[in-house]
Amino acid sequence: MIRTRVKICGITSLEDANHAVFQGADALGLVFYPASPRCISIDQASEIATRTPAFVSIVGLFVDASPNYIHKVMDAVSLDVLQFHGEEQEAECMQYGKPYLKALRVKNNIDIKRAIEGYPSARAILLDTYHPDIPGGTGQAFDWTRIPLNLDRPIILAGGLNAGNVGQAISSVSPYAVDVSGGVELEKGKKDPQKVSAFFKAVYRADKKSG
Repeated sequence: MIRTRVKICGITSLEDANHAVFQGADALGLVFYPASPRCISIDQASEIATRTPAFVSIVGLFVDASPNYIHKVMDAVSLDVLQFHGEEQEAECMQYGKPYLKALRVKNNIDIKRAIEGYPSARAILLDTYHPDIPGGTGQAFDWTRIPLNLDRPIILAGGLNAGNVGQAISSVSPYAVDVSGGVELEKGKKDPQKVSAFFKAVYRADKKSG
């Protein structure tokens, strides 16, 4: 059976991190974007990263951040993967010597295959919902049928996912991974343990059905 990986993004506390790991999270996303209500301090992030067990990836999310700031975070936090969620070009993403994900926001006029080709060094491409004022965490899904078939890069599906629709997303797209933040929250920045658990159960059911 092919297993869909799960990233829980917008983690802001050790309690939420531990619960996500207990449920089976493959990755935890820490947001380093000051405008986000899910932004985490470097000290908080360092504690979470240090206390996360082996084989769970810590992903640092940045949005058009300065190299100085990214290096400052990297010096203090044990990040496994960088996630670039702004307008960063490939050379900017590569300069830190870390594996990285590139997020692409699906606009009406985007050529997804061509956009992906601009980041051949990315370990995966994250497809998220476009919003003119919000770079991520919109809580809205986009039209998954717009994703081309047989892309040559691992696809992480984000945007408006929750326990109620992630099964359909997996059956429709067959992504390498799914990424959820707002869909498992009590409020912005605080996860709901029941919603997190329900999300994982929905992913497992979908995998078993497709497997």
